Amino acid sequence: MIVLDITIVNIALPSAQRDLGISNADRQWVITAYTLAFGGLLLLGGRLGDLYGRKRTFMIGLLGFAAASALGGSSVSGEMLFASRALQGAFGALLAPSALGLLSTTFSSAAPKERATAFGIFGGIAGGGSAIGFIAGGLLTEYLSWRWCLFVNVPIALCAALGAFRVLHRDHIGKGARIPLDLRGVFLGCGGLLAIVYGTSEAESRGWSSSLVLACLALGGAMLIAFVFAEKHSDHALLPIHIVADRNRGGAALSVGLSVVGLFGLFLFLTYYLQVVKGYSPLKTGIAFLPMTVAIVSSSTGLAARLMNRVPSRNLIVPGLLLAAGGMAWLTQLKVGSSYVSTVLPAEILLGVGMGLVFMPSMSLATLGVAPRETGAASATINSAQQVGGSIGTALLNTIAATATTAYLVGRNASSHLVQNTASVHGYTVATTVALAILLVAAVLAFFMVDHRPAPEEATGEDTEATVRAAA
Repeated sequence: MIVLDITIVNIALPSAQRDLGISNADRQWVITAYTLAFGGLLLLGGRLGDLYGRKRTFMIGLLGFAAASALGGSSVSGEMLFASRALQGAFGALLAPSALGLLSTTFSSAAPKERATAFGIFGGIAGGGSAIGFIAGGLLTEYLSWRWCLFVNVPIALCAALGAFRVLHRDHIGKGARIPLDLRGVFLGCGGLLAIVYGTSEAESRGWSSSLVLACLALGGAMLIAFVFAEKHSDHALLPIHIVADRNRGGAALSVGLSVVGLFGLFLFLTYYLQVVKGYSPLKTGIAFLPMTVAIVSSSTGLAARLMNRVPSRNLIVPGLLLAAGGMAWLTQLKVGSSYVSTVLPAEILLGVGMGLVFMPSMSLATLGVAPRETGAASATINSAQQVGGSIGTALLNTIAATATTAYLVGRNASSHLVQNTASVHGYTVATTVALAILLVAAVLAFFMVDHRPAPEEATGEDTEATVRAAA
């Protein structure tokens, strides 16, 4: 639901802008309000689950997300929509790490086969949910209303909350057993992420040389550095440093963060290419992304889940990143007259298979071997990497594409529709080349950082039956 919401609202944005009279200058806040709250509060949301019980924070997150979605769908002004999107992001920051934490504690390393299956499904949803959002957004906007792109979250969240209430065991942590909340860490960690996410979101419209953008990035970086030093000397750290210092968890976070740059770059440029250059409708564009969604889910649940307990994690993540890079390389050949079947479809399949191999083992490594009382913090780390990677990637690649497009138009007939489309596609291919390089760097980092190998009993399948138990 959280992943789907990121793209489903993008499809609804033009209709919502017209209906509510939102200016072009303010329309970005429909997206920015969500990403700021979500990215800035993830560390806090993850730690609250550790302190007060993940079932409780999971259900609060679900119900709060549903209420915020209903508020957004009922918006009568742009300001009301912006506020509801910020609330969605805040409750999403509570929901996302709790969901991953519950998955990790329910399917522990004592039952490797069941854990692999569960994380295969989770990884498929994490990678493919965004593409499904395009289809759902196109259907709802075209046949109902943009408001249903928000209302649709309500029944999903209520059904999930009912299932969680009935299935998940109570894991309430008594007051006497709770450790104090690290308020200094909350200020430095959440404030640093907030500044970085805001700076990168503003870079899309203002440019990377903007004084506001540079100030936000510098402030965010300084706060995160201070956060690391503070957490080293804290008795009740918001994010225990040993969680990210572990080479496997650190490598998994980097793999996800950098791979999301490529994935979001694909969504951004292919959406514009298919709708603006090829003239696809929003619904047809969403359907065009369907093969990649199928490839991600199939790769994650069918291939990665089967191999995770038999081969080292590096043997899945690195080839996955290289396959995704191959998909990006295919897209660098994109032309105005390129065929979907011969150019776009093969790239989508390569990227989908590659991302499935990356997301599934990375999500599992992020919480593998972490004490139950710290699972929320570990879950928030991988979610933060995904969110910050998406924000930076979208802003960076969009800026590169815009610069390359402008440079191409110099000395050419900019009033020609063909020249405009050619310039746009040139910008997309330049940015795609950068995304390709980022994926290759991620593959190198994963090769040297990730060294987890399955235990002998995992490789031979000698595991016990998993039982759903309370998250400790």
